Amino acid sequence: MTIKLILRSATASAALVLGLAQAQAADMPAPAAVPVTGPCKTAITFPAYAGVIKQNPDPSCFTTGIGDIYVGGAITGYAYNYSDRLPSFYTPIVPGQRDDRVGRVDFSNVQAFIQKADGPFQFYVQTGLYSIPALGFPTFSAIDQTGLLFSPVPVVFGKWVLNDEWSIQGGRMPTNIGTELAFTFQNLNISRGLLFNQENIINQGVQVNYANGPLAASFAVTDGFYSGELNWVTGAITYKLNDANTIGINGGTHFSNYNSFNQTGRFQYATPATLQNSSIISVNYTYADGPWIVTPYFQYTKVEPVFGLQGAETYGGAILASFAFTDNFALAGRFEYIAQSGDRFLQDRTAVLYGSGSSAYSFTVTPTFTWGRYFIRGEYSHVALVDYQRGDALNGIAGLGFGKLGNKGSQDRYMVETGFTF
Repeated sequence: MTIKLILRSATASAALVLGLAQAQAADMPAPAAVPVTGPCKTAITFPAYAGVIKQNPDPSCFTTGIGDIYVGGAITGYAYNYSDRLPSFYTPIVPGQRDDRVGRVDFSNVQAFIQKADGPFQFYVQTGLYSIPALGFPTFSAIDQTGLLFSPVPVVFGKWVLNDEWSIQGGRMPTNIGTELAFTFQNLNISRGLLFNQENIINQGVQVNYANGPLAASFAVTDGFYSGELNWVTGAITYKLNDANTIGINGGTHFSNYNSFNQTGRFQYATPATLQNSSIISVNYTYADGPWIVTPYFQYTKVEPVFGLQGAETYGGAILASFAFTDNFALAGRFEYIAQSGDRFLQDRTAVLYGSGSSAYSFTVTPTFTWGRYFIRGEYSHVALVDYQRGDALNGIAGLGFGKLGNKGSQDRYMVETGFTF
C-alpha cells in the first residue's frame, strides 16, 4: 500500500477547462466560468478546487510578449497528532528520510501557480513545497515528501488548443483517475482517504482532451505511478445532467509490466511495483447545489501476478459530503470502506492494503472557517481494521497494522490547517 499522486491539466476554453476540472475532481464541479475579453480577463479554473476553499477569482496578471501570464498560489501550514505511528515497514528506506512522526508542525503547501490560460498555446507550472497526508499512511515533512515524490515542480505541462472542443497537452500532469485531488487546499478534508492510496496522482505523458456541452472526456498515455516508463493508459468521462448533478467514470491500466528491480539509481517511493502493474476503474456521482456537496463513488483495482507477486484485488466505496451553514462556515465529512481479496490466514495474495484478506474503514470530520482567501479548519479521523482481534494477525499480515510494531487495529488523527490562496 502506498501513496500516489495526481496531476492534471487545464483545458482550452472556459467550457473545456470546466469539464476537465470536473473529471479531475471526480465530478465535484467548479463554478461555470463567465466569458470575458480583454487583457488579463481570462477566467482561471485551474488548478481545480473541489471543496469549501475557493480559488482566487482575481489572481495577479502580467501582460508579456507571449500573452497574459497569471500568477497565484497557496501558502498553508498545519499541525497534527496521531494516536500511533505506522511500523517502519511503511517508511522509505532512505538514510535521513525515515521521519514519520506522531506529531508535527509544518507547511502543507508553499506553492506558486504560473500559467498562460488563453490563445492556441498555453502552459501551467506549479512549483514549491507540499505535504500530502493520507489516512493509514506515514506522513513526512514537506521537504522530505517533496523530495521523495514529485520534486519542487510537481506539475508542469504545455497545451495546444486545436479548437473549441479539442486540445492536446504533454508534460507532468494530474491523472485522470480518482475523486480526491492531490493537495490539501483542493479538497474537503485535510487528509486523503484510504481509496486514494490505491490510485496514481501524478503522471508524465501526453493527454488529449475533448469537451462539448455537458460532455467532457480525456485520454492519456502516461507513466502511471510516476515510473518514467510510458506503459499506462488512462481516461475519464463526465456528463453534466444539469446544474446540480454530474456523473462520471474514470480508470486506467498498464499495457506492459514494470519491474522495479531493473531500475537502478532511482528511489521508487512514488512507484510501488505492485500498483504500477495494476488496473483501476471508478464510477462517481456528484450533487452540488446551494449549501450541499455530496459525492459517492465506487472503486475497483486489480494487481497483476507478475515478478513473483501473487496478485490481488481491492474493492471499496466512499462518500464525501459538505454542508455550508453560513458563507464563512462549513462542515465536511468522509466515510469509506475498502477490502482486499484473499485469505487472511493463508496469506495467498500480495499485500496492497493491510495484507491478504484485510479490510478497513475510515471516517473523517472537517469543520472549516473561511474569510475571503484565508481559511482555518480542524479535522478528526479514525481508521480501523475490520474484525480486528489482538493476535489474529491483524486481519492480515502481522506487523502491517498500526502502532510502532504494527500490532494495533486502529489509528486516530487530529489535525488543524490554516493559510490562504492567492
